[in-house]
Amino acid sequence: MKQLVESFYNWYRNGLRNPKYRWLIIFGTLTYLLSPIDISPDVFPIVGWIDDGILVTLLIAEVTQLLQGAINRPEQEPAAAAMSDDNDDVIVDVEAQEIS
Repeated sequence: MKQLVESFYNWYRNGLRNPKYRWLIIFGTLTYLLSPIDISPDVFPIVGWIDDGILVTLLIAEVTQLLQGAINRPEQEPAAAAMSDDNDDVIVDVEAQEIS
């Protein structure tokens, strides 16, 4: 059981970190939470809410980490500025040797 939970957690986390699948997993999670079809139906008061609570907690934790990483990441230079040839202030000091 522990291995099953860990594998699901790793799959979910890696899926959210992949930009290609991020919105698909978020949409799928929200659809699962709002749909009447559940692993444990919500008609059972406490037991039915456990799977929903776990998924909401996991979704909020992972999306929060993604947002914090995006906010704390330093600004990257645009590609045009990075490829410019304005390297006039770079000095390279070498000693020339004669090749005979």
